[in-house]
Amino acid sequence: MTVAAGLGYALIALGPALSIFAGVVARKPFLVLTLLTSTLFWLISLIILSGIWRVFLPITSGAWWPYVILILTSVAFQEGIRLVFWRLYKKMEEMLDSFADRISKPRLCLTDKMLISLAGGLGHGVAHAVFFCLSLLTPAFGRATFYVERCSRMPFFLISAVIALGFLVIHTFSMIVAFNGYDERKRSDQVFAPVVHLIASVMTLMNLAPDGCVIGTPLLCVMSAVTLQYCWRMVWQRLSEHQHRQFNS
Repeated sequence: MTVAAGLGYALIALGPALSIFAGVVARKPFLVLTLLTSTLFWLISLIILSGIWRVFLPITSGAWWPYVILILTSVAFQEGIRLVFWRLYKKMEEMLDSFADRISKPRLCLTDKMLISLAGGLGHGVAHAVFFCLSLLTPAFGRATFYVERCSRMPFFLISAVIALGFLVIHTFSMIVAFNGYDERKRSDQVFAPVVHLIASVMTLMNLAPDGCVIGTPLLCVMSAVTLQYCWRMVWQRLSEHQHRQFNS
């Protein structure tokens, strides 16, 4: 029973990631490579970020402002890293196109580019889940669950898994939006990813209030749904415009 509970929490956190990997990423080797590279890239960035903040932790003050500063700097750091990751992705795109030209194969199409950004975003989400959730789940395989004083209504491991799930969806699909914004120089898409990331991160501060997790965790799931809906609309519009241009040409 306890092993099943631990596996259940892990599946809550990583279930969508496994589905996307099996249904989309695993079918193309370059997507698998992108996923592995992205996961390693973001894990290293999170380790660097935690190393910087380790000097100031644990926060002994009961005030909220140190956590606000932590969240603001963490989001800013990760969004800066996202831009670096996009530039590395563009270099990889150029290499793949050059290789395709040498072997007389078609270059990357718009769908391929979006799938690469999907794999890159999935790597970010998986790295976040591993770093902030799976590393905490070892006690979940024990004989009892665990509650914290500020969230006495929901198990700690369940909260961690749901939060990891929310950020996995946000990171995965906001990467597609961000890459499209960078490529198309579309300001609204460029701003969407950091704004959603910041709002979702600030929502986790509700967990510091007594039973705040009952409100903050569902709101985080709402933000993940908003990200998914925005990404779906953007992709549909971009593909429709691309198909229309090809038809007219």
